[in-house]
Amino acid sequence: MTVQLMDFYADWCGPCKTQDPILEEIEEDWDERFELVQIDVDEEQNIANEYQVRSLPTLIVENDDGIVERFVGVTQREDIETALEDAGA
Repeated sequence: MTVQLMDFYADWCGPCKTQDPILEEIEEDWDERFELVQIDVDEEQNIANEYQVRSLPTLIVENDDGIVERFVGVTQREDIETALEDAGA
């Protein structure tokens, strides 16, 4: 099963900069069990609209069945990892 962690961010978003190191740690520790997709909402407005992203940062965990979890705001590592496990990563 393919699992994606979609990170919707913007360069001007302060909380997004707080989220980045958490995502980088998870990506390193989980060793390619999921794909981290970073989406700059200023560059990719159509994707942000498709996923109805209204606040930043927004994280969406998705697998072959669809969206498993959505987080709005800075999200702690434990919550993200639980969602990745639930998605089958």
